[in-house]
Amino acid sequence: MPASERVPEVGLNPGPAAAGPGDPLDTEALAHGELTVKGRVRDASNAVLYCESVHQGRTVVCVYKPVAGERPLWDFPDGTLAQREVAAYLVSEATGWGLIPPTVLREGPYGQGMVQRWIDPPAVPGEGAEEGSGTPDGAGEPPQLLALTEEMEPAPGWKAVVEAELEEGRTALLVHADDIRLRRIAVLDAVINNADRKGGHLLPAADGRIYGIDHGVTFHTEDKLRTLLWGWAGEPLPAEALTVLDKLAAELDGALGDRLATLLTTAETAALRARVRRLQATGAHPAPGGEWPSIPWPPV
Repeated sequence: MPASERVPEVGLNPGPAAAGPGDPLDTEALAHGELTVKGRVRDASNAVLYCESVHQGRTVVCVYKPVAGERPLWDFPDGTLAQREVAAYLVSEATGWGLIPPTVLREGPYGQGMVQRWIDPPAVPGEGAEEGSGTPDGAGEPPQLLALTEEMEPAPGWKAVVEAELEEGRTALLVHADDIRLRRIAVLDAVINNADRKGGHLLPAADGRIYGIDHGVTFHTEDKLRTLLWGWAGEPLPAEALTVLDKLAAELDGALGDRLATLLTTAETAALRARVRRLQATGAHPAPGGEWPSIPWPPV
């Protein structure tokens, strides 16, 4: 992006926006609205622009990742991250779980790119409320998804991921919540071969959902699953996940497969079908393979 066209930087919560995604009119506004850049999200490895899309009087807050702002990667073809983000959204929608905010591929001020509905975090309890307003303690608190503990066994309600080295030679156990919402994301990541499931890519929302974002490095033909959600590795998949895999297998041979063929290569869609079949056959969450780092870096 030329220096003369730089936009103001913003933090990860630059201001209020309408509550959670899911309205078809919002998706239509993302795809067809007038896209205006309001700022740039800091600390992103690629260009991530904070925008508003206005369509027929409806304003949707979103992020826009232009292909022109993607940094080249050694193991993914240049200029394909936006398409992979949209492909991940389509697979998420096919599961029926709604794990990724509405995402479209479209033209914008800096050329073609991915546009995705912005997700606001839950309100901090008491923030902006009058004293004595009667808000219950803990109402609206975002769930704790990841933690470090110096205990070597996870507490009830938590799953162990990996031992971590701390200062002064101390060690701690990285754990994640044993939460069905996270478990669904773990299944989706295994399907789309997500190489970058960091903690910061898990967004608790005000509507109680947990959304996954940043799916540009997905759908590789080689096994590149890197995630902080290894706590269920080797465990049997929940019954609902097996039902979803059956549904995906059928849809990949139909309309979903046709749509993905416009975003991914023939080899990548074939590898996707193979991963779904493998998960159906094993009936279990995958485990780290050892030939590829299993934890993304940085982890957050």
